Amino acid sequence: MRFILLAVLLAWGGMPAAAQPAGETALDVKVMARGLEHPWSLAFLPDGRMLVTERPGRLRLIERDGRVRPALSGVPTVAATGQGGLLDIALDPAFSENRLIYLSFAERRGGDTNATAVYRARLNQAATGLEAGQVIFRQEPAFASRLHFGSRLVFDRSGALFVTMGERFQLPNESQNAANTIGKIARVTTAGAPAPGNPGAGRDGWAPAVWSIGHRNVQGAALHPATGELWITNHGPRGGDGLYVVRAGRNYGWPLISYGTHYDGRPVNGGARSAPGLEQPLVHWTPSIAPSGLTFYTGDLFPAWRGNLISGALAGQMLVRIELDGERVVAQHRLLTEFGQRFRDVRQGPDGALWALTDAADGQLVTIRPRGR
Repeated sequence: MRFILLAVLLAWGGMPAAAQPAGETALDVKVMARGLEHPWSLAFLPDGRMLVTERPGRLRLIERDGRVRPALSGVPTVAATGQGGLLDIALDPAFSENRLIYLSFAERRGGDTNATAVYRARLNQAATGLEAGQVIFRQEPAFASRLHFGSRLVFDRSGALFVTMGERFQLPNESQNAANTIGKIARVTTAGAPAPGNPGAGRDGWAPAVWSIGHRNVQGAALHPATGELWITNHGPRGGDGLYVVRAGRNYGWPLISYGTHYDGRPVNGGARSAPGLEQPLVHWTPSIAPSGLTFYTGDLFPAWRGNLISGALAGQMLVRIELDGERVVAQHRLLTEFGQRFRDVRQGPDGALWALTDAADGQLVTIRPRGR
């Protein structure tokens, strides 16, 4: 185990001007586990142990002390290609009674095609395998692509499940086609059916599972602890990553507007950054930080951080703490910039610490606490 003492850095470029807090918060960072192959997501069991997904297709149980158990059986076969593989994990809201978990993954379809899917299964009592597994939801249509699968899973307060899905890179215009689930956020029941209250029930041309449209590649999602609304971070192309509140029936603009450019430097849609009827980000990151896992902090270890958003960053190789005043971003702070790792996911643990996964062939599980706590 190694400990690294790091400081919270002050607000950084491209952000609204804001007064900064006096002083700094010193952090202790502890590596709890190593040797995870491109870990993607983390979920805490009621007893404090963790389930961690590895993109090549393994699900691991990690003990509270960091011991990594052998891969669980019963995991679906994944298309571990490019950005695809085993992705997010979420526990059923009634997990203590039913032991159900949900996995999002890149599913191989006919020929070379693939797409995001959601798998539901029961964790056995020994926590060594999954039972009675089945795919409950599939992104349609499938496409031959190695890119932009999404995918985060978040339960809302009604017990419905949000599923974020990318536009597969080659299909940007399909993000605007509400009849399919390319570049969309879906909202489904625990059986995978369209959830009651979705906008498609009263809107022509909308697939019944679709909640919102116009997304590029959403890899960060969290429910606001006070309002219960879904907040997301979306990958832009070359710049233009954004933070949004996602509401039913709204259009989040891709590829009609963007603060970024195509990878070859061409402007997106002639350089349009706004248009009537298209939602604006609360903040955008240009150049790109490639935001990933997202969590609201509500714990006691960092009392000054309560209500802040914490985002992972892949290209940025850091965590970002985002101070909010309602839906207004008032400051951002870079965390763990000296750690030199791509942060794929970040969660608040039952102990109030932050727990994060680094995206690498030798990925790590780390905890972040105030110094001396």
